[in-house]
Amino acid sequence: MARLRVALIGWGAIGTAAAGYLAEAPVDIVAVGVRDATEERSELPAGAVLISDPAQLAGLEVDVVAEAAGRESVAPWGRAALAAGADFIVSSVSAFADPTLLDELRSLAAAHEVSVQIQPGALAGVDALAAARHMGIDTVEHRMVKPPRAWLGTPAEDLCDLDALADTTSFFSASAAETATTFPKNANVAMTTALAGIGPDQTTITLVADPEATMNRHEISASGAFGSLQVVIENNPLPTNPKSSAMAALALVRSIENRAAAIVI
Repeated sequence: MARLRVALIGWGAIGTAAAGYLAEAPVDIVAVGVRDATEERSELPAGAVLISDPAQLAGLEVDVVAEAAGRESVAPWGRAALAAGADFIVSSVSAFADPTLLDELRSLAAAHEVSVQIQPGALAGVDALAAARHMGIDTVEHRMVKPPRAWLGTPAEDLCDLDALADTTSFFSASAAETATTFPKNANVAMTTALAGIGPDQTTITLVADPEATMNRHEISASGAFGSLQVVIENNPLPTNPKSSAMAALALVRSIENRAAAIVI
């Protein structure tokens, strides 16, 4: 098989980690997209050019554009990637809290005979949830359980006394759509679960502070004609950035590897 030509958008903790894991894969990272190409960057993959304008994708003949740069990057880089005939892998799923953007990229992908792929990020069980839709899902709840300190700097501070919690406390429960608006820092995982299953308005997101927790935990439960699903995953952070889940980078790597693999699991 020919080597896969990839443009990686974002050179932060997730992007650099993903590039490292892809070093032995049949993948050539031919470009790295950033906001400002004049800033100094840590060592780029061999042969990669630094770009800052999505229009530069048009001349690179890439097969895949993989985004790991934040919500604001999805629209401009997604439009350019699809128009250039490349598949677009999305990490910052919170961008699709705007349904008009989701519809726009869907139409662009269809017009150019390519695809938009939402990678599962820090979650597990997304494949089973998406498969279950075909038989029917009645309910989906996604519980996000974190140590109280992990909720600092969010609206959780106004909903409970994070410093005084002695027991596990559920302080917010709403649809994925409302959660993405109220807690934008948690919108990626909320929207991923919602889009895989029964949609942003029907998916329940419950936010929990647990004084005994040492890692961030995601608990996804669903039921319907297919049966029932219970998935729990606890994530360690990336060594280079305690705010980023290692699994978010690893899932991006898997999504890119699957585009280059002869056998896909």
